[in-house]
Amino acid sequence: MTRSIVVGLDGTEQADAAAEWAAAEALLRGTGVRLVYAKEVAPGVVQSLRSGGSEEAWAEEMVVRVAGGLRERHPGLSVTTRLLPTGPVQELVAAARESELLVLGSRALGSVAGYLVGSVGLTVAGIVERPVVLVRAGSGVTAPQGPVVVGTDMRQPVDAVLGFAFEDAARRHSQVHVVYAEQLPLFARLGPAMVPDIRAALAPEIRRSLDELLAPWRAKYPDVEAVARVVVGSAGLELVEAARDAALVVVGRRTRRSTLGAHIGSVAHAVLHHSPVPVALVPHV
Repeated sequence: MTRSIVVGLDGTEQADAAAEWAAAEALLRGTGVRLVYAKEVAPGVVQSLRSGGSEEAWAEEMVVRVAGGLRERHPGLSVTTRLLPTGPVQELVAAARESELLVLGSRALGSVAGYLVGSVGLTVAGIVERPVVLVRAGSGVTAPQGPVVVGTDMRQPVDAVLGFAFEDAARRHSQVHVVYAEQLPLFARLGPAMVPDIRAALAPEIRRSLDELLAPWRAKYPDVEAVARVVVGSAGLELVEAARDAALVVVGRRTRRSTLGAHIGSVAHAVLHHSPVPVALVPHV
């Protein structure tokens, strides 16, 4: 048995969706799920505590309820629980170190809650050294048959990001859709009236380079069909568009040692805010 998938709970429907997604992913990986709660109540459940009862009692009941539901819907799945003693950021980061994957809930379009009020989830996702998956309520958490979409940069290819995408696609018996977005220089955006359209000239060369980049991954995962796509424009917007029929979107995040602020790039931000399906944020050097 490999290390469990850790899920951060806070009593919201987004966190419940994250737990359900984690359960399905754990079955694919042959591992278990650990449900954790760190001290800090989500805004939507504060009112229920005002009527009486302690936070600890509420948290224990909530975690037990979610765990029971997962065991009932997924017989044979190992589900463990833990109430963490202090604040969510430090505790979730520490819990993630002992896991394969950290899964958090995210709110509706335009606002990534990540875990709790404010930017806690975004902060955790920006500093944790394990891959983090953010799941939105109602985002198709039980639809594993779509492709795994992954964004790549051929100028700085990252094995960790492509490896995560190919491994997950192999588990799901699905395709990998690799998207590379070429951002044209400013003068080229002025339109054909000002400059020749250079996209037609760029695309074949970029496509050859992308196929060369993917060649070793296609050889390593011969059962995974890898579909390469070269687009011109915003990488974030193109990945969000590609995500519409996907099971998962995978993007990279550069690892930084500082714990001040959320270290997530503009492309990852765009995907996290607008993707209609779960998003895996994979750290890399």
